[in-house]
Amino acid sequence: MFFLGRAANFSSQDKRHHTFAIGFKKDSNNLKNYLAKRYQASAENIALTANGRSALTIALKTFLSKDSKVLINGFTCHAVLEAVRAAKCIPIYADINLTTLHYDDKTLKAALTKYPDISAIIVQNTFSIPVNIKPIQKIAKENNLFIIEDLAHCVGAHYDNKTEVGTIGDATALSFGKGKAVDTISGGAVIIRKDTARLVDAPKKRQKLSDTLRARWYPLFGAISRGLARIHLDKINMAMLLKIHFIERSADAKLNVEKRMPHWQAKLALEKMRKLTKTNKPLREFFLVKNRDEVLAKLKKAGFNFDEFWYEVPISPARYYKKVHFPEKECPNATLVAAKIVNIPNYYKKSDLKPAIKIIKENLDE
Repeated sequence: MFFLGRAANFSSQDKRHHTFAIGFKKDSNNLKNYLAKRYQASAENIALTANGRSALTIALKTFLSKDSKVLINGFTCHAVLEAVRAAKCIPIYADINLTTLHYDDKTLKAALTKYPDISAIIVQNTFSIPVNIKPIQKIAKENNLFIIEDLAHCVGAHYDNKTEVGTIGDATALSFGKGKAVDTISGGAVIIRKDTARLVDAPKKRQKLSDTLRARWYPLFGAISRGLARIHLDKINMAMLLKIHFIERSADAKLNVEKRMPHWQAKLALEKMRKLTKTNKPLREFFLVKNRDEVLAKLKKAGFNFDEFWYEVPISPARYYKKVHFPEKECPNATLVAAKIVNIPNYYKKSDLKPAIKIIKENLDE
């Protein structure tokens, strides 16, 4: 069986290494020095965080004052919205391009026409599909906008002009959460690249033991859940683990700008980043289908459990969506895509995914 989630991207060796990894302060310093060199910043302007949303919050707080407007992608995770609000800023949504699943220069211009007082933009390169960055940079410069690059999906990717993502913005935020480009189950980093700015609120406190254990055990629990799927007990197992707080939904991770990433996770993140090669291979491949529920049911029957995809609503997950008050009429493309999208991971061989792709292509929304 094949899964989109539940740590399916972890090999048996990865699971063992992750569960028993040991780290020290030097490992965190080594990661910060590596990030400083890779993303052209000072190590003093880099902090390791509990998760990606905390990193994004710190980046925004470094540059912006209360009630500043921040442009975000109209097709994204609730974590981004949470980070903007935690920085006491106001989120402004931009509709997406149907090819890149990201706003482009046209939608950026439209947003600036309606909200000329936007102060910053977040660029996320959805699924590691690179945006056309040059015109976005040009508009940002003309309007004195701070650029925050969110690398949750796209560490190691390159823009069309061959520039590596994370090296053009005023700040770069990384997430090392479940299913991300660099996956240590949780953790993140913030990099302040602008020479005239200085990092604020660098986290120093340790996380609770329960939080670190939860991160250590998740690949093991994910493997157990995948095994139980063969006898249809996986959902019961996951529900039980959630109830007793042995696992945590990604979208429910607590934003905390005071807690740092554990040293053992920093060690793992550095190992994984060093293995990254220059690539524009997307994190996931997406398709738009006619009847998603029907397609997902067919996929599941064929052994492909691909229902844990990004994103079933414009600002995912669905359980938070009503509270978001997303302007669907202003973002018709994001609303359309969220209703029809199915995506598949790149960590399986293409040959293994052929039956799944066949099912999806037979149900494409032409």
